[in-house]
Amino acid sequence: MTIKEFAYSAQQYLETQTGEKFKRAHIYELLATSFSYNSFAALCAESVVFHGKQASKHSSKHNLDLRHRCAELGYPSKTADIVFAEFPPLITEQRICIVNIQKLIARLRGEFSYQDGYSEWDAGEYDDEIEDDAGHALFNGTDANDDYYQDDLSPELLAGLESTAVKGNSLAHYAIALFLMPDADYDQTPGSEYWYNQEQQGRVLTGVEKEWADEYAEAINNAQKFEFHLREAGRLGNEDALLDLAERFDDPSFFEQDSYSKNHDLLRVAEIAESLGRIHDVHEWLTKAAEAGDTEAMRKLIEEFDQDDLQRCWSWVYLAQLLDTDLTRDDYYAIHEDGSHYDDDVGGPMYVDGQEGIKLPTLSDDQDALARQTAKVLFDKMQ
Repeated sequence: MTIKEFAYSAQQYLETQTGEKFKRAHIYELLATSFSYNSFAALCAESVVFHGKQASKHSSKHNLDLRHRCAELGYPSKTADIVFAEFPPLITEQRICIVNIQKLIARLRGEFSYQDGYSEWDAGEYDDEIEDDAGHALFNGTDANDDYYQDDLSPELLAGLESTAVKGNSLAHYAIALFLMPDADYDQTPGSEYWYNQEQQGRVLTGVEKEWADEYAEAINNAQKFEFHLREAGRLGNEDALLDLAERFDDPSFFEQDSYSKNHDLLRVAEIAESLGRIHDVHEWLTKAAEAGDTEAMRKLIEEFDQDDLQRCWSWVYLAQLLDTDLTRDDYYAIHEDGSHYDDDVGGPMYVDGQEGIKLPTLSDDQDALARQTAKVLFDKMQ
């Protein structure tokens, strides 16, 4: 069942139960209210509405708002009472679910943990829903069971994302791209490309050869869809998508923006800029990272970019010291052959890793005072 079909059936059902005529648009507004949104437009801007795989554990927490919303839409109190009683069960029975796109993206990027105030996720204890600070449902009870976050994104949710993406929603495009993003560690079945090419040349395949060819064809199709949705998300201004485009396809668009609207992994941006040969951007983003307290960025600036400005280099050294890191001190340690820290209980060959402390000429007293002052100003900005 599509959301349009649900709206139609709900409209018919409520008209039968109440004897009132309902506008189809009002059904969408009541649906939004049921999920704590002020309007259906607001819901669609942040979340995907779709027909789920199982009956949703729809929370009654916000159902009281249905009465108020009915009054706003011009329905009498008697009708509002019936809507209050009958509409939420319809949502549950028809398996209407929502997923917040931002949270889905965080999940797909590997950034999400079920710790929005909870030390451990317990689907039984929090079986209704989790809300954001504005009271909007981020996951309903169905989501809590991870049905829509497994390795294979549910067809229902994917269809909902595609429907939202068609309307120009950059987040939906980006979520689809993340789902389709080729795994860097994925190892294509040996010979699959060969059998795919054989089939393309007209050879009829059967058995495992056919499976391998189909697998390769699907990989090509997914890669094309991935690039399409990633580029669409970038075209619509999604900065994360633009950064991924720079990393995956050497597209410089991210670095050609006049300003940036969100926080990024500053070192990652610097590394991507370096891979594109954009040295000025590398310096800029390393400086941002250093000013945010990244001592490795400070070291790289001293060694590779700011070496001609001794006072600035000492400012980074003093800033690192304020952050409890001494860049002038040697930092060597024992490791195993695989690079892990050496464990005496494991034993075996011991190797040395680490880095030498930074050696800088001394400053004059006046310059040293200015360098310390600069470090203190930067440190205070972090607090």
